[in-house]
Amino acid sequence: MLSHNDIMSTIDMIDHQHLDIRTITLGLSLLDCADPDPAACARKIYDKICRSAERLVPTGEAIERELGIPIVNKRISVTPIALVGAASETGDFAPFARAMDAAAREVGVNFIGGFSALVHKGMTTGDRRLIESIPEALSTTELVCSSVNVGSTKAGINMDAVALMGRVIRETAARTADRGGMGCAKLVVFCNAVEDNPFMAGAFHGVGEPESVINVGVSGPGVVYHALQAAKGKPLDAVAELIKKTAFRITRMGQLVAQEASRRLGIPFGVVDLSLAPTPAVGDSVARILEAMGLEVCGTHGTTAALAMLNDAVKKGGVMASSSVGGLSGAFIPVSEDEGMIAAARSGTLTLDKLEAMTCVCSVGLDMIAVPGDTPAETLSAIIADEAAVGMVNTKTTAVRIIPAVGCSVGDTVEFGGLLGSAPVMPVHTESAAAFISRGGRIPAPMQSLKN
Repeated sequence: MLSHNDIMSTIDMIDHQHLDIRTITLGLSLLDCADPDPAACARKIYDKICRSAERLVPTGEAIERELGIPIVNKRISVTPIALVGAASETGDFAPFARAMDAAAREVGVNFIGGFSALVHKGMTTGDRRLIESIPEALSTTELVCSSVNVGSTKAGINMDAVALMGRVIRETAARTADRGGMGCAKLVVFCNAVEDNPFMAGAFHGVGEPESVINVGVSGPGVVYHALQAAKGKPLDAVAELIKKTAFRITRMGQLVAQEASRRLGIPFGVVDLSLAPTPAVGDSVARILEAMGLEVCGTHGTTAALAMLNDAVKKGGVMASSSVGGLSGAFIPVSEDEGMIAAARSGTLTLDKLEAMTCVCSVGLDMIAVPGDTPAETLSAIIADEAAVGMVNTKTTAVRIIPAVGCSVGDTVEFGGLLGSAPVMPVHTESAAAFISRGGRIPAPMQSLKN
């Protein structure tokens, strides 16, 4: 039974501390849409998405009105299209992306993810065709998001795929240069990708998932920041306990919304992803949480330790609140989407190297980072390889979402708008890694993969 204080506290979190349901995401299998005729396959993709998701947005809006809880996004994730399109007699998978985009527009969702391939141990013909179609797909659609998993703890890192993704990112940036390289903001390169992630741009519906499922992503950096104002001067174990209790309350709200959406739509409830996903709004920043712990600026010495504690406390609080916590669940550090991260990057305190160190202890990885437009493809691939190695060795999900800002150099700012915010162009090392990347092959799985 909720007390009056619990209810009033939750209302205050929503009204003044930026607490929201970041997304209700419908996961949907498209395996039965495979067809040798690519036009028929695209038509089946469109029809199934429209049929299955027609009530998603109205239901989310109704729950939002009735419970008074903001639901920022309604999204769809689908089976990796490399698997669906593999049966089609075509080398161009971009029409499948356009079918996804048209269906997403028809049902009114904010994004649709799953123009994806899983190539951590090698590439099939379908995988390669999809990857080579990414620049065309993302430059001719608005709502489609793409992801490629290039490594895992069990398989190692597919360096041929890593090299290819560096070139794909460069081409995608060039094709969307008039929009600040927006195509790259919808493209994630993973290691250890998870099958039930509701957050974009990396969401896809894994092959181990049911026919359809409802996953919910909750976000509350502002709530955690506000709670820490009452912990000034207290020891760090007390701070961790406070964060854990706050995460518990946030997760309970997420589970309520997820179960209600599941009941109304008649679709199984999957997971609540408790990720502190920031926005450009003041007061909704992960960087400011770290600074509230005692750091002068996010990125200075001590940042990695503070972030490790935050991430662990968030996970512990979420697991206490729900037996269905999944997805990524932790603290995200997307530079362009966090006003504190933007400020720290502009000051020069937060660097690419420091961000890489921070990804060892938090959710996902190098996220929404703008780099000079003339950054070589091999350098982009090397950044991906470094981040994949962090994930592979530490048995965690890591990712890279990086935007070569065409025509921009260090110190410039790229504007994306909305939740994607703005990104200061950050410097990269100019020394070449081309000879390393050109070797190709596969970095073998580490010893910790041998757990059977």
